[in-house]
Amino acid sequence: MAKKDKKMSSKYQPWVDARKRFRLSHAHVQMARELGLNPKKFGSLANHRQEPSKAPLPDFIEHLYFKRFGKTRPENVRSIEQMVEEKKEKAATRKASKQEKQATL
Repeated sequence: MAKKDKKMSSKYQPWVDARKRFRLSHAHVQMARELGLNPKKFGSLANHRQEPSKAPLPDFIEHLYFKRFGKTRPENVRSIEQMVEEKKEKAATRKASKQEKQATL
């Protein structure tokens, strides 16, 4: 497996590892996250050409996403790294506003 990225939290690292290991796109990872799938269980869902009756993992995720949400792809596709960066920025702005609020009191 890939080395853990120092800036990535342990919550998101399994998704990055699964994306690399199973060659998934950012859209497939986002769809799987919205479906509530566990990235550690992708090994049992993936078809490595051993079982012809099983669909490839990206197709399986697309099929489940369409069944649940009625659309083929998410409207706004973001990578895990973008989501983490946005989360950090949001936390920084919250912290700054909280400190500003404390300073005025």
